[in-house]
Amino acid sequence: MSENYEKIQKEFFNQPTIESNVDNLEQNSVEAPRYGCALAGVYATVLGLKNAVPILHSGAGCGVGNLFGTLYAGGESCGVNEGGTATPCSCLVEEHVILGGEDKLNNLVDSTIQLFNSNFYVVISGCVPSLIGDDVDSIVEYYEDEHPIIHVNAPGFKAHSLEGHNLFWDAVIDSNLLETQEIEKGTVNIFGVVPYNHVFWKGDLYELKKLFASIGIKANVIFGDGDGLENIKNIPKAEYNIVLNPWIGVRAAEKLKEKFGTPFITFPGVPVGAKQTSSLLYRVAEKLNINKDIVNDFITEKEEWFYRFAEYPGDALILCRPNQYFAVVADTAYAISYTKFLTNEIGYLPDIVQITDNPPLEVRQKIIDEINNSLESTIKPDIIFEADTYKIRNNLNNRPFAFLLSSSLEQPTALEEWGACHVSASFPIYGNAVLVNHYGGYYGGLTLLEDLVSTFVGPL
Repeated sequence: MSENYEKIQKEFFNQPTIESNVDNLEQNSVEAPRYGCALAGVYATVLGLKNAVPILHSGAGCGVGNLFGTLYAGGESCGVNEGGTATPCSCLVEEHVILGGEDKLNNLVDSTIQLFNSNFYVVISGCVPSLIGDDVDSIVEYYEDEHPIIHVNAPGFKAHSLEGHNLFWDAVIDSNLLETQEIEKGTVNIFGVVPYNHVFWKGDLYELKKLFASIGIKANVIFGDGDGLENIKNIPKAEYNIVLNPWIGVRAAEKLKEKFGTPFITFPGVPVGAKQTSSLLYRVAEKLNINKDIVNDFITEKEEWFYRFAEYPGDALILCRPNQYFAVVADTAYAISYTKFLTNEIGYLPDIVQITDNPPLEVRQKIIDEINNSLESTIKPDIIFEADTYKIRNNLNNRPFAFLLSSSLEQPTALEEWGACHVSASFPIYGNAVLVNHYGGYYGGLTLLEDLVSTFVGPL
């Protein structure tokens, strides 16, 4: 190797990298990450809206890849009628890199509107149009007078899928879909739950809607229930916005507060079990001035029900696996909720918590404090932010945990490799079809307890 070549090599590889949402430790390749690209996040979000049609302006591989990497990974889902191989896509190839893909996109949007006859369309730009400079906004503007349609610029290199969810909300709030409306007392919007990437999203949101309704609060869960466009248009009616995540959805809530004056409440994640669920209900009810007697009566009834049923597996927990260490590998919101539930409700000991959704650096200490300061235990877990599956597995070696709540990637070898009972509790989940199963709320906490005990119980 010549000296000149060595000099070029050093100059090239020592250039400072542009700051991005991706942690500097993950600038290079990541082994089986627990998220997709920005396009994947927008795509999954749109498919979570009933009657919404995603229109991919990208290579064909983006749609097919997300069928396997996002939809199937999100609890073996197909994305309903508009998902997977049914998703409209411009299928850009080499000639479009040279000549542009605007004409093809225009024809695609026109034919999609005719064929689907839906009420909401979202054009999602991938890497190729973003690199070659296709004027997608002009094409979308041509149709938006007669059809509800928006454009989300989400090239894969821009961010990961959880941030892609935030990009979707940026586009919605900046569009003309939302208009100032009279506030409807006792109503809230739910943010922070990402379709498919949060594998139990369907059941969690359904459960939350029922819980809030039981104390007189109308929850607009936006995804999965009711017409998607109507849910979006109803957003400005809310008295409060509820963000069930330390960082996902917070930007949307801040922008809605700036645009419509809607205050918001943040909660660490979808509550799991009695303590977290009661805390969320009390907090929201106080903000909305809900009758205290109604709230107290409902929570008392549900807590009595919850703890009565939690007694049934008591012998299994106390005789077979008492005071066990556990490990969690999940995105921020689930990781916090699972760790609190297993520690504060079951009495298990937190060994290690690995957070996989690569939250922004500025919120990581807040996440660490939220976990450590909320645990009713003298044992505090090691908290690691890691998205690389190879590193995640290495971090689990030589540790005392007897239970592992993580993705299905660890399930086949959990017992053999770490001696741990495994529950598939975070993205990706390929081994279970997740329809209404969920771990949120009072009912969901018992379901998690049921699944946990089922990993080891036998003749006592």
